[in-house]
Amino acid sequence: MTDDEWQAHVTREAAKEVGKWLEGRGRLNQPIAALTMADLEAMASNAISRFIVLASQRIKEQPTGNEDLTRLLLG
Repeated sequence: MTDDEWQAHVTREAAKEVGKWLEGRGRLNQPIAALTMADLEAMASNAISRFIVLASQRIKEQPTGNEDLTRLLLG
């Protein structure tokens, strides 16, 4: 998977996590403006957590060529 493909994959996965969180809260019918700061923080946390999992998997599978990603996570 190229870097661009991986970036697109990670973006989709993070968006899915945000969607799962919204569905779990039953808030899909409300406008974005109705979200509280705590809601936004929870969505961001879910998206960041998914990124960390995917990045960790990528580093494990391909340690060479992902030094920047390794430094980001360990850094």
